[in-house]
Amino acid sequence: MTKQWQLRAAGVVLALAASAACHAQVLIGQTAGFSGQVAAGVKETTDGALLYIDAVNAKGGVNGQKIELISLDDKFDPKLAAENARTLIEDKNVSALFLNRGTPHTEAILPLLDKHGVALVAPSTGAMVLHQPVRKYVFNVRATYQREAEKAITHLASMGITRVALVYADDSFGADGIQGAQKGLAATKLTAVVTEKFNRAKPDFAPIAAKVAKADTQAVLMVASGSAVVDAASAFRTAGSAAQIVTLSNNASSGFIKSLGANARGVIVTQVFPNERAVTYPMVKEAQELAKAKGLTEISPAMLEGFAAAKVLVEGLKRAGPKPTREKIHAALESIKKLDLGGLEVNFSPEDHSGLDFADLSIIGTDGRFKR
Repeated sequence: MTKQWQLRAAGVVLALAASAACHAQVLIGQTAGFSGQVAAGVKETTDGALLYIDAVNAKGGVNGQKIELISLDDKFDPKLAAENARTLIEDKNVSALFLNRGTPHTEAILPLLDKHGVALVAPSTGAMVLHQPVRKYVFNVRATYQREAEKAITHLASMGITRVALVYADDSFGADGIQGAQKGLAATKLTAVVTEKFNRAKPDFAPIAAKVAKADTQAVLMVASGSAVVDAASAFRTAGSAAQIVTLSNNASSGFIKSLGANARGVIVTQVFPNERAVTYPMVKEAQELAKAKGLTEISPAMLEGFAAAKVLVEGLKRAGPKPTREKIHAALESIKKLDLGGLEVNFSPEDHSGLDFADLSIIGTDGRFKR
């Protein structure tokens, strides 16, 4: 081969390498209930994440690589969530998992994270079991359900409400939220007038609603997912109960409000991110501007959760460098200190993967929007 041909061949190789670099992608996996009980919230959190990811990709991606989010529907089934995670990790070879949904679903994924050394960024659950003890490969962004439930109970007590019912899903999510509620009851020296759990897969709210109505309940805290709260609300009203319904931030989506229909007004929903219209928070303003550029008229609390999650993910990828292996991403996430998301600060360390601790309350107004 002549020197001229050698130079030409080298040029072709360099050109191909440059082209590959331009099209290189970091694969991120997501399993969540895009159909089933939590579909509305899952869509909104994912849309919020994509607001930020798409904006980052439009500017060339992270370290010259664009982020590709591979999303699989687990139908809100823990077993399918685990199978999807296995597919994403072993077959799709994703660099990290991201923004899955549900407490038992996350628990089902944990063995795969440990086996393959894959980080899970921002699970959409506030389960304490993911915070304490520290799960090596789980990086939480949002606050815990226990913090939310405790705040909800103490708020009800401050309003003079003393007759509170606790209704919860018979799974790890329900049990976790109820622990927080019990802390709130203890702090306010109250005792629940009704405490009932229900089968998450096949709920029957008629007998529970009858007990709630008979106990002259003033408020019901529901630790449950979207459609279950909707069905329970209908059952309470049919049974003649006018009790105020309170639920947690896993239902902080516009889709949840719509699904409640005529029962939406006055429902209290705890929140783990600032008011989606509070532009004094730079993160909220940034999300609003990106949403407007996509033709969206407004954002929801669920979208803010996804947006914040994406900011943490991108920061981890930046710190992991141009060849972000699973090991490098894990180390990069643990190195995050004082990361300003835009008015909210995230800190991680080997001893703490809790992320944010923000908690607030909102109420659904007559206009079908969350009010603070």
